[in-house]
Amino acid sequence: MGEGRGHVVRIDGEAYQRVLGEELRKLRRKRGWTRKDLNDRLQSEISLQTLATYELGTRHCSVVRLVELCVAMEELPQNLLARVHRRVFADEPGRVRLDLPRIVADDQPELIPLRRWAADRLTTATVPELQVELGALDWMAELCGLPANDLLARLHAMSGIRTSP
Repeated sequence: MGEGRGHVVRIDGEAYQRVLGEELRKLRRKRGWTRKDLNDRLQSEISLQTLATYELGTRHCSVVRLVELCVAMEELPQNLLARVHRRVFADEPGRVRLDLPRIVADDQPELIPLRRWAADRLTTATVPELQVELGALDWMAELCGLPANDLLARLHAMSGIRTSP
């Protein structure tokens, strides 16, 4: 990229679409609506299957369509995108975001205790990601026999989000 821009953030488009879909689905469900209810409120005609693929994150949603969905659900598009952005890119201060399915799918032998924990959490979690306190990360690192900074680097690598100088 250009000079003076600091670090480059690589966007995992698949993860972004999946989180956007989850946020759209949560917003619709929060209103107690079915996909048909939402579809009835849209300005343009789209199929229920298309709505489902947006919510699953398997189909890209144009900016205009996203705005239309937000207007129908009385949500400011910038607020929805801010939630998506926070979930995809940012850890809250003093916390680390964990992508439970990616942890479970990882095959690093040192992370077996963490994989077991993540698999257990997935059975009760309402979302596949959660944020944990840095103190919990220290405990997880100890359980895996790793320094905390090493575990943190591995977790960030697993998240699919890469930053480079």
